[in-house]
Amino acid sequence: MIVRKPQVLLLTLAVTAALAGCPQQKTGPEAAAVAPAATTPAPPAAELPPTSAFAVSDIDPSKNICDDLAEAVNSKWLAAHPIPADRTTWGSFEMLTERSLAASKQLAEAAAAKTDNTGVEKLVGDMYATGMDAAKINAAGITPIQPMLARIDTLKTPADIAQYIRESFAQGLGDGFNFYSNADFKDSQLMIAYADQGGLALPEKAYYLQDGPKAGDDSYKKIRDAYVAHVSRQLQNAGVAAADADKQAKDVLAFETRLAKASLSPIEQRDPNNQYHFVSVADADKASPNFPWSEFLKAQGVNVDGFSLSQPKFFAEFNKMIKDVPAEQWQAYFRAHTIDGMAPYLSDTFADERFDFFGKTLRGQQEQKPRWKRVLDTTEGGVGEALGQMYVKQYFPPESKAEMTKLVDNLRTSLKARLEKLDWMSPETKAKAIEKWQSFMPKIGYPDKWRSWDGLATSREGYVQNVLSSTKYNYDWMMGKVGKPVDRTEWGMTPQTVNAYYNPQQNEVVFPAAILQPPFFDPKADPALNYGGIGSVIGHEMLHGYDDQGSQFDAKGNFANWWQAADKKGFEARTAKLVKQFDDYVSIDGIHVKGQLTLGENIADLGGTTVSFDALQKALADAGKSPDEKIDGYTENQRFWLNWATVWRRNFRPEELKVRLNTDPHAPANFRAIGAPSNEPSFAQAFQCKSGDKMVRPDDQRVVIW
Repeated sequence: MIVRKPQVLLLTLAVTAALAGCPQQKTGPEAAAVAPAATTPAPPAAELPPTSAFAVSDIDPSKNICDDLAEAVNSKWLAAHPIPADRTTWGSFEMLTERSLAASKQLAEAAAAKTDNTGVEKLVGDMYATGMDAAKINAAGITPIQPMLARIDTLKTPADIAQYIRESFAQGLGDGFNFYSNADFKDSQLMIAYADQGGLALPEKAYYLQDGPKAGDDSYKKIRDAYVAHVSRQLQNAGVAAADADKQAKDVLAFETRLAKASLSPIEQRDPNNQYHFVSVADADKASPNFPWSEFLKAQGVNVDGFSLSQPKFFAEFNKMIKDVPAEQWQAYFRAHTIDGMAPYLSDTFADERFDFFGKTLRGQQEQKPRWKRVLDTTEGGVGEALGQMYVKQYFPPESKAEMTKLVDNLRTSLKARLEKLDWMSPETKAKAIEKWQSFMPKIGYPDKWRSWDGLATSREGYVQNVLSSTKYNYDWMMGKVGKPVDRTEWGMTPQTVNAYYNPQQNEVVFPAAILQPPFFDPKADPALNYGGIGSVIGHEMLHGYDDQGSQFDAKGNFANWWQAADKKGFEARTAKLVKQFDDYVSIDGIHVKGQLTLGENIADLGGTTVSFDALQKALADAGKSPDEKIDGYTENQRFWLNWATVWRRNFRPEELKVRLNTDPHAPANFRAIGAPSNEPSFAQAFQCKSGDKMVRPDDQRVVIW
């Protein structure tokens, strides 16, 4: 979808293909929690694509687990499972995503087959049916967005530009920055408006300002050149003469480069201090005379005294650009972004050109996804929770939720025990940590209440029409939250998403239904596999509450310091060692992992596996079982770590891996598989690893936090 992604502080387990589209927005009052049945029965789960479950036969006996757990467990599997042509990565997450997509396809096709649907089935059916009508879409060409392009052609003055920005944001289509609603960092029970930096088409500012990620590397420069060529071709596809298109494309790059110079890096953006800067509307107007925020807020239907102008330096530059960037350059920027933003919903000419750059050139994807997958991405972005209602009815049995609730309770108990025994934390800080533990809110499978879609009008008339309708509808609802109390029943992911997250402002841990399958969760598996899989995921999300970001929010979700100074200093010294560990990991072409960028996830991995391993020991003892009992030749303690590694089996295309190394707060999967266990004595003891083995860090280098 073309709604700009809110920069809400959700700390996720992984970045997955399921999240490649735009965020699903939830609107309207509560609706019934019981999902309707699909129009026709969907296939049983047994008929869906396979999962990547742990199997002893995948282990390579020629590899030493004590030297590289990931290599020993995953190398055979990775060699036998190359990346499909329509993907840039392939592994456990992607296989589950394919399974979720297949299930969603059956449900969407059933809904599209009927024209007299009502409720959520009508929304899903209309979106999917119009998106799959390739002949009609191709015949329409550029026509569906001609009025949008004609409006851009009228811009002549700074006042025109400011007015256009106000109008386009009000349709959910704004560009140049991000604007959304979220809980107030200082009052987590109140929703406020946030303005964040944005407007860049390339992954992050370094792609505009550096030749490459290291000395002698000109890969960023090549990407910039390819981007300019792409913009020119896309403009020509829309009818712009070649010479003019070339000039406009260069203007677009120059425009975005200026935005990039004023933007924060991904590492800087991780700091909550850089995500929140509350100002009065009057003060915002004084700081931005060329772009009065009072008029912008009024156009969005927002009536407030203040909001978060989150990156003042960026918006100071944006204010200057309103006045001193020629109107023709603004037009080129808006024109290019409008065409590219709408390209997925237009004819193949536009969709293919967008894919050639953003998919193939930038990320190495060999083939575009088949249309049905792309249309499901759009459906997910526009009416994802409607599809989720249908999904959980078919594919998430109540017993899975009950078993997950038990696991979450066990992990909570384990985490509390860890916190209580910490020898480096003062009683005062420890009491605050326990207070935060007590207020954790787990959410499992799907929302307890579904959103209502009253007022969203979809039809079988046209794909772009449905996309624009759902975009504005979702944006209006998001703006309608401002100034109101936070609704803690809402979810930030759909049930069919293969991921999990922690939201520090609500102190909640959330596990969508689609991730509750092997290798993460299997109600029929032995305890070790479930604790090494979903147990570690549960622990991971809980520990986000105490990572370098989450630890800056208190038990109520407010951005407030609850640490004694000495404890904070000790925590930072321990996490600095973890930063260095990951800085030292060398990935593709000699490019290092960024330890500071990935710190939060690495803290969560380390703590998550620690508390889950503890919980496994208790679960086995309660069941009267020994951790030394073997299944298929491996003890329960060994199987815990073997399945942890299985979760992180993942192949990457070189181009995709390079982008992630610069932008993804999650380290590449192979380093996540070995990072946490290399610090944990329980791993070395399980496999009888010795000092000097690569997976056994010396005591002075080992990171111990929780």
